[in-house]
Amino acid sequence: MKVLVVDDHAVVRSGLSFVINSQEDMTVVADAADGLEAYLETERHTPDVVLMDLSMPPGENGLVTTKRIKENFPATKVLILTMHDDEEYLFRALQLGAAGYILKNAKDDELLDAIRALEQGETYIYPKVTTALVRQFLQQNNGEKVSDSYIQLSNREQEVLPLIALGYGNKEIANKLCISVKTVETHKANIMNKLDLTTRAEIVKYAIKKNLIDL
Repeated sequence: MKVLVVDDHAVVRSGLSFVINSQEDMTVVADAADGLEAYLETERHTPDVVLMDLSMPPGENGLVTTKRIKENFPATKVLILTMHDDEEYLFRALQLGAAGYILKNAKDDELLDAIRALEQGETYIYPKVTTALVRQFLQQNNGEKVSDSYIQLSNREQEVLPLIALGYGNKEIANKLCISVKTVETHKANIMNKLDLTTRAEIVKYAIKKNLIDL
């Protein structure tokens, strides 16, 4: 099994590679320090599993890279390895194509089990964050209604909303739309007020339900 290790810390990449290469059925074919490098290495090696960090400043983040990899290399499985155990990151990662989500404090054997599960076509969610996913599904099954307040948004706010949902930061949105960061912050506040949303996770769910983003 070919594995690509992606993390912005060299010592982490080295440690992960050591653990993975100690297994007879796994080989680390390459490692990468940021999202762009990860995509290029995926293109070069077509790994079976990509072990993907989420936060890799100042380069492309893991969520954006996951989406790009799944769009162009659908057979490659992406396992998110992160410190983030909150619902927002879990939900976004799965919606963008990740097949697994595990925390960096997981034991070596748990990580190896997760990699093998993905290679076999399964989905792996680290037990400590599974409750967030269950809560998400329960909320959906209880019939959460998407407000019709979308029509109250200005044209610019309708442009900003999907970019927020896709994980872009205020500065990135400002650059894309050629507006100031302050203006982006104002649009974001207006969006959340008009749609009665309080967190980025709620913005993501709203955008998905309204088909405002292409996942």
